[in-house]
Amino acid sequence: MLRTIKRFNSTVTSQNIKKTALFNLHEELGAKMVPFAGYSMPLLYPTLQNHVESHHWVRQKAGLFDVSHMLQSKISGDETLSLLNKVTPTDFSLMPMYNGSLSVLLNSNGGIIDDLIIIREPGEGDCFHVVSNAARSKEVTTFLNEEIKTLNESKINFKIINDEALLALQGPMAAESLNKLVDSSGSKNDLKELFFGQRKEFILKNGIIVNVMRGGYTGEDGFEIAVKNNDALAFAKLLLSDSNVKPIGLAARDSLRLEAGMCLYGNELDMTTTPVEANLNWLISKTRRVATDNNSSIQFNGFSTIMDQLNNKSWTRRRIGFQYIDSKPSPAARHNDKIFNQDKTTEIGIVTSGSISPTLNTNIGQGYLKKGYTKTGNQYFVQVRKKFYPIEIKKMPFVPSHYYKG
Repeated sequence: MLRTIKRFNSTVTSQNIKKTALFNLHEELGAKMVPFAGYSMPLLYPTLQNHVESHHWVRQKAGLFDVSHMLQSKISGDETLSLLNKVTPTDFSLMPMYNGSLSVLLNSNGGIIDDLIIIREPGEGDCFHVVSNAARSKEVTTFLNEEIKTLNESKINFKIINDEALLALQGPMAAESLNKLVDSSGSKNDLKELFFGQRKEFILKNGIIVNVMRGGYTGEDGFEIAVKNNDALAFAKLLLSDSNVKPIGLAARDSLRLEAGMCLYGNELDMTTTPVEANLNWLISKTRRVATDNNSSIQFNGFSTIMDQLNNKSWTRRRIGFQYIDSKPSPAARHNDKIFNQDKTTEIGIVTSGSISPTLNTNIGQGYLKKGYTKTGNQYFVQVRKKFYPIEIKKMPFVPSHYYKG
């Protein structure tokens, strides 16, 4: 647990650290606050639950996460699809209104600048709501502004959203808890009609307006909810007044996302890693895999490299999941720990993330293995603190997902 806490600390000083609209509520609830991505964020709420209890609570009931540190933005205008065609491998021209998808921003070599959610919504020309990682805010903003300059700059509007908090409500009772607050008098205010990957506006019984996307980072049914900063505190307190909802911090969020097989930028993803190497082939739309697609002559960045890896399997490493074979108590593998073949002398890969899995009651992790070693079921060793522990390559997610798809 100490290594988990240390991993969230940073060199951010108290002079430049930011606070979300819920900072005072976190302190009121006794949260242990740590610097993360330039913000003071709750790691856990020790007076309420420990890390494992918080993890189980989300799997069994509903947890409320403050994710307001993430970057929200809007891209609109007549040339927006040209921009998205260039910087992502996903075909957003086919995306229905109010629907969204995970995608990645690609540099000229096909490396990943960031992973992000992009949702189509009404607006000027083609309009999309974008949510990207807090730790990559500067890089994402700079990159998009530079890419816009290479196109028809006057027909693309890129705007950062600064006046909204973002809350994540996750778990099997999330829908029930949120539905209690929604004004059901309007025909459009029905959470049952909001499916995984969709985002729509809802009005609460007290008049607060929220934009709700169904999905999340834990593998459970849940919602990512944008609300004006001025309404965020009242909204959070309403959710927490439900006995089935508890506040959850970064520690449990990390173990939950690991069980769900989700990537963390800086661990599984970086500027030198392509979507194929990251085992994210599904983000590369079939309509974008030809030299000139039907929607635009613009190819996505790194097209030649990525398509060669996809078609000719020219990649040399690939992201995998692994699980300890021995369930006896042992230290979890962490970022940069090495993976060895059965002989314990041939290094074949590296760990990117690792943690105890409270659901499976054993250690799990993600990493990258060299080509020829990535088959599910293969058994190897991970080296942790100079000791070797047997692991087995597992298909992800490690625990079943429960997304609401109708």
